[in-house]
Amino acid sequence: MTQLSVSVVIPAYTLERWELIQKAVESVRAQTAPVEAVVLCVDHNAELLERARVQWPPSDRDPPVRVITNEYDEHLSGRETHRRAHGTARRFGAGSARNTAVASLSSDIVAFLDDDAWAEPHWIEELLATYTDPSIVAVGGAPLPDFETARPTWFPLNFDWVFGCAYRGMPTEPAPLRRLIGANLSVRLDAFRAVGEFQSVDFDDLDLCSRLIAHYGSTSVYYTPRAVVHHYVPAERVTWRYFRRRCFFVNREKVEAFHNMGSAASLAAEREFVLNTLAQQCVADFKRGLAGEPGAFRSIAAMFIGIVMAGLGHLSGQVAQLTRRSSEQPSP
Repeated sequence: MTQLSVSVVIPAYTLERWELIQKAVESVRAQTAPVEAVVLCVDHNAELLERARVQWPPSDRDPPVRVITNEYDEHLSGRETHRRAHGTARRFGAGSARNTAVASLSSDIVAFLDDDAWAEPHWIEELLATYTDPSIVAVGGAPLPDFETARPTWFPLNFDWVFGCAYRGMPTEPAPLRRLIGANLSVRLDAFRAVGEFQSVDFDDLDLCSRLIAHYGSTSVYYTPRAVVHHYVPAERVTWRYFRRRCFFVNREKVEAFHNMGSAASLAAEREFVLNTLAQQCVADFKRGLAGEPGAFRSIAAMFIGIVMAGLGHLSGQVAQLTRRSSEQPSP
């Protein structure tokens, strides 16, 4: 573990998260394990870029913070797709910003932290501990929700993926996992480059993990819940409207993401979620409801609504994919 060098990449795009960005950067600089560099890659926002460069000028303090700009702009044309999936018109190229940042690095391991998350002091140390096994090429930790408001009693714990956080049903001890979450993800630099870096805009973490598993095997991607970051969840992300839209549009757009992965695509994680995690959570919530917790029954209803919306989204995505293929067929 002590022989592996690590750098941290944080993509950012809006001044609205300025305080969160500062917290993210400084949490990395306070790690118990040495960090070679912090790279803050700003996605086409000149005002944010200038403020960040003033905040973190070149200095001798370790680790240094490098502020750079995303060199890619293809993602900016997809604002409408992003608005449907995420509720905002801004198309954030997190994957391409991460690729830009990684191009400047030479450390053994690259860790990724979102601009609206902050890391516990032992975050890097816990990630690196898993890399003692040379067959493991990527390690992710638990992004825990940091709510702006109180958590709604109806919001099911196994749907925390809706706002990019670890959800109930994920391993409680270090174990292989097919889906790591981009807010708390690390990868060996040589493996990252071997599979072609991030190749998706909205599903960059899903895409990378799928390609790594296809290339290195199902036990090459690991999850360790002891590597903790705290992911900010604004009030608008714990509403019924956001919940329904995310369940539908994430699964709709995921169809195209899987299509682009080719042979690396797999729905195994989605099937396991529906068959196992959902059933276990329903039983647990039903017991809570019988014990007098009224929010438990609302949580069960939310789970079923979420599954229905996800299924409709998947069906809609399949139809859109077939329509797209038909339109691309040459005329006889």
